[in-house]
Amino acid sequence: MTELIESPTTSGTTPRSYEVKTYGCQMNVHDSERLSGLLDDAGYVQANTDDQADVVVFNTCAVRENADNRLYGNLGQLAKVKENHPGLQIAVGGCMAQKDRDTIVKKAPWVDVVFGTHNMGSLPALLERARHNEEAQVEILESLDIFPSTLPSRRESQHSGWVSISVGCNNTCTFCIVPSLRGKEKDRRPGDILAEVEALVADGVVEVTLLGQNVNSYGAEFRDKGAFAKLLRAVGNVDGIERVRFTSPHPAAFSDDVIDAMAETPTVMPQLHMPLQSGSDTILKSMRRSYRTKRFMNILDSVRERIPHAAITTDIIVGFPGETEEDFQGTMDIVRRARFTQAFTFQYSIRPGTPAATMDNQVPKDVVQERFERLTALQDEIAWDENKAQIGREVEVLVTKLPHDDSPRLSGRAEDNRLVHVGIPEGAQMPRPGDFVTATVTEAKPYFLLADSGFSVRPSRAGDAYDRAQADSCGAPSPGQGAAGATNLGMPTIRPRG
Repeated sequence: MTELIESPTTSGTTPRSYEVKTYGCQMNVHDSERLSGLLDDAGYVQANTDDQADVVVFNTCAVRENADNRLYGNLGQLAKVKENHPGLQIAVGGCMAQKDRDTIVKKAPWVDVVFGTHNMGSLPALLERARHNEEAQVEILESLDIFPSTLPSRRESQHSGWVSISVGCNNTCTFCIVPSLRGKEKDRRPGDILAEVEALVADGVVEVTLLGQNVNSYGAEFRDKGAFAKLLRAVGNVDGIERVRFTSPHPAAFSDDVIDAMAETPTVMPQLHMPLQSGSDTILKSMRRSYRTKRFMNILDSVRERIPHAAITTDIIVGFPGETEEDFQGTMDIVRRARFTQAFTFQYSIRPGTPAATMDNQVPKDVVQERFERLTALQDEIAWDENKAQIGREVEVLVTKLPHDDSPRLSGRAEDNRLVHVGIPEGAQMPRPGDFVTATVTEAKPYFLLADSGFSVRPSRAGDAYDRAQADSCGAPSPGQGAAGATNLGMPTIRPRG
């Protein structure tokens, strides 16, 4: 039965405003776009940056301990705001909501709504119910209610789009709580994925990132081991798509046909994020990661043989229970050999409900900190050396940010996903976000590149979409176009080409 929701207003006339705060991975960023779209569709409006929103939604992560601390700290601050802002509603969703459930309302009784990872679509109804009943509403489903990509969406970018190809995870890593919060893997049908990509193209998108907890295990549900490689080729061949990325794959399921698809599909970018987690086979076994370091390095060697300029990034956990100095040196050795462009390094923290939380030989905090500092120092040195090797190289950059008061350069991503800041010569044509500029790298830093020797501009459909959005936001919509930032109901409508 569909619940009828009245249009939310303040004082009976002004639409209520909202703000969505996102923690965690790309999957959460994508989910937040859906939450914003749902609220748009229900009659709320996005709050201005400097204004206090009438509804604040926290889309949470439960992977690391500091996520809990950040959430409850922010909720504490909002308790005081709520005293001076009658009608303010606070909603908590995502992985931590799925995990903590009623605990959130007990710790923060001023929260109005708690919803889980499987029922994002219920948010507008829960907000209205909480307002009507004047009591907190907690609704947590144990299985997926509706696939997130069929929900309305408010994308933050005209040029790039997230496309979820699966949700959930079938692995049992001992440090990870995600499978218990997001459930078993559910794969979307290829036709639905391609329809969404084509619709995004029609809206001006030139870059898509395919998302999944283990993106390369796509097809497991319908028993096609080659499904992800086929999907990469199919998405890469969609007319209008210029860049395809994906995250995050799992080394155990990474196969040669995926490498072939990457190498043979020009629109699939020369970039790979391959989580290592540990360079010790002993620790990998304890983590229940179903690969070993030899397998991991063989994948990297194969990728670099087929795609010599590929930039490879990774995730690493320091201080997993039982990690010895010898185990840690194994991680350092792999980092030296792998030459990662970037590594997202994390100190292990106990997550209640995971097998690792009750393991013996938890590593003392001071030891974890010291190892973490050694690892990050080594990786920073390697990343800087790898970036220095880019000096003199010509790169094509998808513009994501224009110059502003804090930076005189425009910014964007090269094909290998390196961040590039591009200097603007006097009198040069100013590109738009979504356009492409070609420039030569002149200087390297550990985390980004500089290109200050001039550039050429290649306008794109995404740049045109940016212009339309700017015109709409100024009250002068282009002919035949909707309002800026308009919400798409489910997958965007495909406009006729011609």
